[in-house]
Amino acid sequence: MKYRTMGKLGIQSSAFGLGCMRFNGPASGDSIIDEQKAISLIRQAIDGGVTYMDTAYVYLDKTSETVLGKALRDGYRDKVTIATKVPPELVHSRAEMEEVFESELKKLQTDHIDFYLMHALDKERWEMFKKIGAPEFFDDLKKAGRIRFKCFSFHGPYEEFEYILNDYDWDMVQIQYNFMDINNQAGTKGLELAGSKGIPVVIMEGLLGGRLAKAPANVQALYDAFPVKRTPVEWGFRWLCNRPEVAVVLSGCNEPEQIEENLRIFDTVEAGIMSAEELQLMDNVREAYNSRTKIGCTGCRYCMPCPNGVNIPGIFKVWNDVSLYDTDPAKNQSLKEIVSKNSGAGNCVACGACEAACPQHLEIIEGLKLAWKDLTGE
Repeated sequence: MKYRTMGKLGIQSSAFGLGCMRFNGPASGDSIIDEQKAISLIRQAIDGGVTYMDTAYVYLDKTSETVLGKALRDGYRDKVTIATKVPPELVHSRAEMEEVFESELKKLQTDHIDFYLMHALDKERWEMFKKIGAPEFFDDLKKAGRIRFKCFSFHGPYEEFEYILNDYDWDMVQIQYNFMDINNQAGTKGLELAGSKGIPVVIMEGLLGGRLAKAPANVQALYDAFPVKRTPVEWGFRWLCNRPEVAVVLSGCNEPEQIEENLRIFDTVEAGIMSAEELQLMDNVREAYNSRTKIGCTGCRYCMPCPNGVNIPGIFKVWNDVSLYDTDPAKNQSLKEIVSKNSGAGNCVACGACEAACPQHLEIIEGLKLAWKDLTGE
């Protein structure tokens, strides 16, 4: 296992951090998580050299912290650092934050949390957290030794990331980043901004929830043609670890074989490891993915609100994602939500308001028809 210095914190961490959000339930379907299997996987990772454990109050219907706490008995707690998070949607005062924090300590069976994060910030949530005194609460927890580092995770646009990062004395930040998301959310600019401040960056969605782990045919052809043979998973993680700003890459694993593969990969990666030819390959891979884009919708939302309730940018995003990553639309949660809210393309009456407002001059009406047929067969 390769270890990396976490920026200005000066501490070492395994490059591979175990994400505890995606553990499967038992085959019987009796619960949301197969507790004994999850504990075995966690300990397998730690025995292999993993020192960073990532969880959150809300993960796996609020059971993830409890299972991690059980896994860290028998001396395992002393081998790792724990990252967990306070959920913005469940706290409205300092008293409620204190209640959540105490419950997290109890579930994790520990007297302190190493990395404590304000969860899934954007500017609106950050302002809410400030209003209820979260920065002062985090300062007090750190002074008391109940947390070691003040952190946040982020899912908004770069401009909001820059504002939040500069607005408080953060110790670490967690962002979504991968070779497809260089200009999405915090993106490369956000990664580099944090790095310039010495703030270590922990990466989530390094494989886009597994979508980059299985390449479509045109992408796989590029991998196959390259002189060095690696799996899509290894290419994705290798690309991330090439960046010196990256401290830890999170990966969720459901099988022992996945733990073993990650341990092998993260025993070979370090900053600056990729050659110019390898970096060019990944640029070509990105272009190959993007060539599968169905429609050039940027999600600007100038077309919204639709007078008939159609979620135009949401439908186009699902359409593009399904094509880009060769996934099953029937399993797409965003599409299920669009259907459940009756905001599908079937509501379109071809009024043309969206096309008049679109700065990309897209043929939205025809695009909606094609997208909905591809996604639902209707």
